[in-house]
Amino acid sequence: MSGNKDLRRAKHEAYQKKQAAKGEKVVKWIFISLIALGALFAIYAASIA
Repeated sequence: MSGNKDLRRAKHEAYQKKQAAKGEKVVKWIFISLIALGALFAIYAASIA
């Protein structure tokens, strides 16, 4: 039984690492898009004035 428990624990840890990597990727893309939209808005606001 102990071997089965260790296998489940290893799979669970691998899944958590994969999910953490995906989460970091999503957060990175969100920040990049916010910065890009901010730059576009700054250009737009400067062209109006």
